[in-house]
Amino acid sequence: MRKQGIGDGFLLVDKDQGWTSHDVVAKVRGLIGGKVGHAGTLDPMATGLLILGLGRSTRLLRYVQGFPKEYRATAQFGVATDSLDADGAILDRRPLPVSIEQLEAVLDRFRGTIMQVPPMVSARRVAGKRLYELARAGEVVEREARSVEIYSLDVVAFAPSDYPEVTFDVVCSTGTYVRSLADDMAQALGGRAHLSALRRMRNGAIDVSDAVRIEALETAVREQTIPRLIADPADVLSGIPARTVDPDFELRARNGAAIPVEALAGGAPAAESGLVRVVADGVLLGVYRIDGSSATPEVVTA
Repeated sequence: MRKQGIGDGFLLVDKDQGWTSHDVVAKVRGLIGGKVGHAGTLDPMATGLLILGLGRSTRLLRYVQGFPKEYRATAQFGVATDSLDADGAILDRRPLPVSIEQLEAVLDRFRGTIMQVPPMVSARRVAGKRLYELARAGEVVEREARSVEIYSLDVVAFAPSDYPEVTFDVVCSTGTYVRSLADDMAQALGGRAHLSALRRMRNGAIDVSDAVRIEALETAVREQTIPRLIADPADVLSGIPARTVDPDFELRARNGAAIPVEALAGGAPAAESGLVRVVADGVLLGVYRIDGSSATPEVVTA
């Protein structure tokens, strides 16, 4: 019998190494049924926070994916691989015996707005094909550099040697390739690098400490306690300002109609613009966009 799903909301998964994001989605779909999607791919080598949308909440994943993300990464300097991580084949191995002082001296180049070239193993599309598909076929194509934002970048551990191991924390915008960041830092010092470990610590306001591993989900399904693990969409989307709708306009909001800004409490009326979470009695009704005196729905969830 086909599972019908458990409703709407988000599941916060602490992904294990070796799983693709698609593997996790397929596993959860098999466990609970219904519609399941994820907010932001994690490579098989990577671990950490993967936010899954369930049911109608899958329509909200685009907002979750757009939030800043925090990673803890470990890079091996002096060794280049074709994938820029430990899963790839070694292309070059040359000592790069830099000091922590030399590394710290170049970090400012990689803070703020920077330009990045997507790696060949990324999911970026070129001429209608994913780059990793071209890479598997042995093709290397020109990629356009793109602007990303590095909000913070800090070295948290440094093991000096001819091939230093560097662990760093980075908070970055969506679309940032941490593997490319590590290699770019090494190139600024005259060499190459690859990632040996990567863990997503945070996505927006959600921390990996709030997430559960697949084994815990399996247990919750057996014990029929899975609803306790469903995160409230209003909490997951807390990076978007909340506005409480006037009771006289609640039905219009629930039906996806435009509402006047004056009917939304909690923000400056006509001067405000941008996305807001529209709530009533703490329940998310939808994501609206304010433009001038009117707020129009982008996604209605009520």
